[in-house]
Amino acid sequence: MTADLRAITPELLLGVLALMLVVLDLVTDPGRKRIVAWVGVIGLLIALAPSAALFFNPSRLVFAETYAVDPFAAFFKLVAITSGILVLLAAMEFYRDQSTHYEGEVYSLVVFMVLSTVLLSAAVDLILLFLAFEFLSLVSYVLAGSLKGDRKSNEAGVKYFFYGAAASAAMLYGFTFLYGVSGTTNLYHLMQHVAFLSPGFLGLAVMLVLAGFGFKISLVPFHQWTPDVYEGAPTPIAAFLSVGSKAAALAALVRVLYVAVPPQGWVTILAGLAAISMTLGNLVALPQQNIKRMLAYSSIAHAGYMLIGVVAVVASPTLVGSGVGALLFYLLAYTFTNIGAFGVATIVGRGLGSDAIADYAGLSRRAPFSAFAMAVFMLSLTGIPPTALFFGKFLLFGAAINGGLLWLAIVGILNTVVSLFYYFGVVRAMYLMPAPEGAAVLREGGVARVLLAVTMVATIVIGVFPQPFIRVVNAASIIGRF
Repeated sequence: MTADLRAITPELLLGVLALMLVVLDLVTDPGRKRIVAWVGVIGLLIALAPSAALFFNPSRLVFAETYAVDPFAAFFKLVAITSGILVLLAAMEFYRDQSTHYEGEVYSLVVFMVLSTVLLSAAVDLILLFLAFEFLSLVSYVLAGSLKGDRKSNEAGVKYFFYGAAASAAMLYGFTFLYGVSGTTNLYHLMQHVAFLSPGFLGLAVMLVLAGFGFKISLVPFHQWTPDVYEGAPTPIAAFLSVGSKAAALAALVRVLYVAVPPQGWVTILAGLAAISMTLGNLVALPQQNIKRMLAYSSIAHAGYMLIGVVAVVASPTLVGSGVGALLFYLLAYTFTNIGAFGVATIVGRGLGSDAIADYAGLSRRAPFSAFAMAVFMLSLTGIPPTALFFGKFLLFGAAINGGLLWLAIVGILNTVVSLFYYFGVVRAMYLMPAPEGAAVLREGGVARVLLAVTMVATIVIGVFPQPFIRVVNAASIIGRF
């Protein structure tokens, strides 16, 4: 039992930190809630160390074989905690000089969300998977609607709740199918039972499970909630939804498909979902005039790109390292790039009171640092070298080709070309369109500058020096069979 507790040191630290922030919020004056956020940032930084140490521990299952301790889970813990740190910095900018009595609650709930993503990425039992999924969902619903005086935020919370409830019910129904025919909820014991099921029955169960994970990942056709929730939710929370919850759901999906389900017939379904998600996300993003809705449809497209890595795993289980490694590298690059883009959206939205892309006109003169950072993020999201997501897409498309899916790689490349138009529309507005007459200079807070500097440097460094990061993701891509 002591060894099991030692293996979940990051989770214990996150749980204690989240509860401590709740108490600290109660005793902190309304005008000084930023203290809660800083304690959260420090606590998350401390939690990074034991998470990284798990890379060097032997892979094993703990707590009655319900929870995995392996490099794959450790990687997602690092991504979730890093996302939490960046989101807390963005939230401090979002609430700067705004006296709201629930500000501290948001900071503590962000840490609870980090904890839920960590649990979801390492769960190897259907019951624990569902509980972690619901934990993440409930916190997300509250945070999406946390702007109590904003009707769009209220709408976002309600829509997210109803869509999420339906997706959770579908996923749980799929889990009951798997349990009913196997008599076990452990992913590592399911394979020997479900391998002999009829393709139709197993296919129905997998599709129900995929509905739940597809909801969190924002895959078409489970994406309908994404643009409205991203637009209505506080911008830093939308950033975490686009990265943290997506990463955790992808980790759980990869583990389920690779460990518990025999690789039969899922390649075509998953490849089709990837192609449709990329295409619809990019095409619908083209006419968007709101930066948050544009980034929402962009995240749907990037969910399609990420699914290519999952397809590669299912298509070539013997080459699992290639597909999973490409997916992990892409997630790492996407984390810094997309949170950085939402960080700029937070600064501009707070300074102008608008999220319209047209209001980014002349931003290069009103906020040159933010404009330059946004240009870097737009280049990376497009996949232009030498930014981080260029190598991410290179690895994903290479994994698809290695898995015999050349057509899917071609669809991905064509969609990358399409995305160039709406990403560069933002750059064009910032650098080529004149600022409105009498437009004031935007004031960037010190925390916001730190956030943009960290995400921008990471986006460039990962792109210029990808090899160390490739080694890390390759080490994390071996999913233990135990």
